[in-house]
Amino acid sequence: MAYFIVGIQVLSGIALIALILIHSPKGEGLGGIGGSANLFTGPSQAEAGLDRITWAVASTFILCSALVGWGIIKF
Repeated sequence: MAYFIVGIQVLSGIALIALILIHSPKGEGLGGIGGSANLFTGPSQAEAGLDRITWAVASTFILCSALVGWGIIKF
């Protein structure tokens, strides 16, 4: 059981990294210094769905980390 939880934790961690990198930037970043940044429109439907998936994967990662870290799941 413990190895299953740790496996889920590792997979959700990798998925979380990938999902965060897929997100589009929300701000101007360094482009705002020279005034050449474009203004972004509001979040699209795809971005809202990506946000929900990211929150679900992040919650799974946090739950698995808490279970293993607090010793609820023991090896």
